Amino acid sequence: MTTASVDRIEMGDLTCWSLSFNNSKLLIAEQGAQILRYENNGEPPIIWLSEHAEMKPGNSQRGGVPVCWPWFGDLLRNPDSVQAMHQQPQQAGAHGLVRSIDWALEGVEQREECASITFSYNSLEQPLAHWPHAAELILSVRLGERLSISLVCRNLGDQPLAFSQALHSYFAVSDINQVSVEGLQDCSYIETLEDWQARSQTGALHFSGETDRIYLNPPAKLQIIDPLWQRTINLLSTGSHSAVVWNPWIDKAQRLSQFDDAAWQQMLCIEHANVLDDAVTLAPATEHELALDIWVEHTLTSHPLV
Repeated sequence: MTTASVDRIEMGDLTCWSLSFNNSKLLIAEQGAQILRYENNGEPPIIWLSEHAEMKPGNSQRGGVPVCWPWFGDLLRNPDSVQAMHQQPQQAGAHGLVRSIDWALEGVEQREECASITFSYNSLEQPLAHWPHAAELILSVRLGERLSISLVCRNLGDQPLAFSQALHSYFAVSDINQVSVEGLQDCSYIETLEDWQARSQTGALHFSGETDRIYLNPPAKLQIIDPLWQRTINLLSTGSHSAVVWNPWIDKAQRLSQFDDAAWQQMLCIEHANVLDDAVTLAPATEHELALDIWVEHTLTSHPLV
């Protein structure tokens, strides 16, 4: 027999919602419609949340799945069409404008096969500073046998709407030195740490230092292979033709807010996105959906006798 529940709770100064389905649990904040944590009982978390995350209004929490929109990263690194939507691009902060504002709760549902919740943001009802455009975002989260996330953007105006975006997902790993990412073989990528050079991935991706890469046209399915925890995190996306892989490593970790100096060892960001040439331009009265499914498969690792 399955059990599903959705409950409102307070975390620090934030209003959050706790979703449960069988042995799976998810925590999501109304601020930014940000997923904070996702885990199965008795197992390591799947979505990572910093132990130093500050549950306070006005700033995004370190970890979880922040929604980056209507631009990703540094606005000045975005296409001209995305920059032109902002009145003061030189003064714009990183990762857009919706991570630190409250979204509207549209509804919750508890069914035999899942627990779900939906939030919305409307820029006509809640204008963004220096971004005078009409758009609506709908974030839907479905917790069942897998976690399904859908981010829909609708152009409510009478002019084309240009934006970049990402589901900035932080995944928990046992040891970044031991994990690998499958699915990126032969993909072209931008090495942002080396003057944004264009390169090509050879074999599976392993980690030995700070990583900040934009992969172009990756396959729909990627996998995080974690041999120490004997599991594979599967990621299946639609509506995205770019993916950002990020880990701050030792030095940068010491400069990050809400981040323990050693936390880089237990997290890995794979951000399904629409960035660079993959940025979206919507005609009036049209919409775009970025969706991601996440599920875990357990693997058995045999150890030779010593």
